[in-house]
Amino acid sequence: MKKVCLVVGQLKKEMSPAKAQSRKGNSNFIVFSWRLCAFAGGLIQTDPLPVCLVLLLFLTACGGGPAADTNSAAPAASASSSETPAPASSPLTGFAKDLQYIKNGGYTYVWIFSRKDGKPLDKADGAFLRTNAPQVVDWVTTDEGKKVIGGTNFNLEEGNLEAIKKRFVTEDYSGR
Repeated sequence: MKKVCLVVGQLKKEMSPAKAQSRKGNSNFIVFSWRLCAFAGGLIQTDPLPVCLVLLLFLTACGGGPAADTNSAAPAASASSSETPAPASSPLTGFAKDLQYIKNGGYTYVWIFSRKDGKPLDKADGAFLRTNAPQVVDWVTTDEGKKVIGGTNFNLEEGNLEAIKKRFVTEDYSGR
């Protein structure tokens, strides 16, 4: 009599075809043929070390570095020896980083304000700028507090820019 194998999680059961037929509608059991049962049972009882080694071999063989194209390797070597490589750009720091932050905001107008005497801006300076340029959305203090960068979509020349120019050095970075 041919037997049918049922595998439930880690448990392997063998039963007669009639009994397996009665459990056919039960979704908790998966019915395998006799040959698959032997294969599945063998996998369940296999030592995990060889399986891990095969998996490790597969993963290391599939990744790796860039594919080497033998046809393009020779011209690339001769081209790089005749040209000097371009220096890698260093990350932005200080004023350049703060200016880029405001420019990334997508503002139409970017203004730089600093005191005429070159000293760091104080609370009164900040209050004056916020009062006379309320349209500025983003303010970033930079250069050790000596400059402030403002981003806005409003043209400050139509507002109080003349009053600001009396007290501060102003630079328009909108087109730069």
